[in-house]
Amino acid sequence: MTLHRQAGVALWRQIAETLESDIKNRVFGPGEKMPTEAELAERFTVNRHTLRRGIAYLEQEGIVRVEQGRGTFVQERMVDYKLGKRTRFTENIEKQSRIPSGETVRALVMAADATVAQNLHIRKRAGVVLIESIGIVDSRPISIGAHYFPARRFPDFIEVYKHEHSVTKALAHYGVEDYTRKESRITARLPTTSESRLLALPRSQPVLVTESINIDTEGRVIEYGWSRMAADRAQLVVQP
Repeated sequence: MTLHRQAGVALWRQIAETLESDIKNRVFGPGEKMPTEAELAERFTVNRHTLRRGIAYLEQEGIVRVEQGRGTFVQERMVDYKLGKRTRFTENIEKQSRIPSGETVRALVMAADATVAQNLHIRKRAGVVLIESIGIVDSRPISIGAHYFPARRFPDFIEVYKHEHSVTKALAHYGVEDYTRKESRITARLPTTSESRLLALPRSQPVLVTESINIDTEGRVIEYGWSRMAADRAQLVVQP
């Protein structure tokens, strides 16, 4: 492509405008990796310094993201993930006209450690069910959730969950037709190696960590959980 070198518009600006137009016209889709610096420099017949100025502008505008060692990617539309009295992953995502799905990482019965026992109001080393899953939006992973349930109250929960493919529907099987969020705690940190792999996230990109307790209509704790969410793909919206 030939740039207009006498047009009074800086070359890097013309490059940025052209790439932005390509992105708007879906030449490069959300989350897609852009061509390499060498390929783009050849396309625009410019040196890499000029090209990098154009890319830096697009990154500043939130149109692309640059991941060191991996390349430049088109920025996805941010997910507004609402934390309120009733927080449901599928409902949250579908309300934004996006496609939710999930993938189970592990499902097992284990002995509750001190933290899990305290939050579920059970004795330490009592049996708990752990369901750990990846939350996916538009085919891209955005979160990893760990859900703990008292095994005594929910026997055979894993089998029911695998049949229903939904925590909410599995709880309804045991007569828990509704449940609400008692509290949420939010922090941020860098991902572990495992989290980085499951979320396809660089170790330099932070995750938002939410720790939560859910209760049934009688005020009894039914679930303790925590979620790790890619901070560059979702923002938490706290509702009263």
